[in-house]
Amino acid sequence: MIMFYLMELSVQFSVHRLLTGKNPVTAVKKTHSVKNNLISSPEKRILWLSSTYDGSVHDKKIADEQEVRYPIGITLWQDTGFLGHSPPGVTIRMPTKKPKGKELTAEQKEENRKISSYRIKVEHAIGSVKVYRIVKERFRCTKHGFGDDVMLIACGLHNFKVSLKTNTVKY
Repeated sequence: MIMFYLMELSVQFSVHRLLTGKNPVTAVKKTHSVKNNLISSPEKRILWLSSTYDGSVHDKKIADEQEVRYPIGITLWQDTGFLGHSPPGVTIRMPTKKPKGKELTAEQKEENRKISSYRIKVEHAIGSVKVYRIVKERFRCTKHGFGDDVMLIACGLHNFKVSLKTNTVKY
């Protein structure tokens, strides 16, 4: 069982982009963002990290472009941002959205509670990665590809911390 989720980070605002009209800033956020998709295990270990994309790119589009190969018969727990993403040979578990003007049934609410109990583990893994200041605050380095390296290192440090906590690292 693995969980597919999204991590979003803010990046430095470029005045040039505002003046030229490229990547216009929305009135709500007032900042640019980048995002990565990730796959996590129930033990909070990050198994896979996507390349870094602009914040305007949809989660499902990132998932479709990255082409991850999953073991056949595995259960994939997803956020609703991945609606329509269903790799072959994989069982998808996703929360049910409330229909407009209607309520969820008791069974659907219970299923959503079960799913959220697994999703919170991914949120904790993301929170553990964002402990590092370079990841959680505005990223100012504009060197191409450096954002990917920073995220990989932060996820590697997170996995190392998880290994220390579970005593799977030998000295």
